[in-house]
Amino acid sequence: MTQQNHEVPETDAFDPAASSLAGQVNESVMAELLSIRSSIDNIDATLVYLLAERFKATQKVGFLKAAHRLPAGDPGRETAQIARLRRLAEDAHLDPAFAEKFLNFIIGEVIRHHEAIAEDHQAAAEWK
Repeated sequence: MTQQNHEVPETDAFDPAASSLAGQVNESVMAELLSIRSSIDNIDATLVYLLAERFKATQKVGFLKAAHRLPAGDPGRETAQIARLRRLAEDAHLDPAFAEKFLNFIIGEVIRHHEAIAEDHQAAAEWK
């Protein structure tokens, strides 16, 4: 089995034309492939910034929950969000199961962050 290198290159070192296919396919095909990949790269960047904004908002929720000793998770909200996202995915012709897995991953991270915020809040309260 070969071991893959999963290191993330520096942002400045990103080469949008990087491909193991270079020199192996027709130049016009490669040009079209790189053009489509450029759009994908832009979408990926947008997703990263959108996720960052989402986590900034959920961090505020975490602080509010911690201040009022509310639980990190909200199963009713999570169920409603998953159903909503599945409907949106269907409308967008995206696999709803994939959308649900993606949201479940995000929800898991948010809950983990909320638990950490609550622990920090509790520790600060005990320190006083």
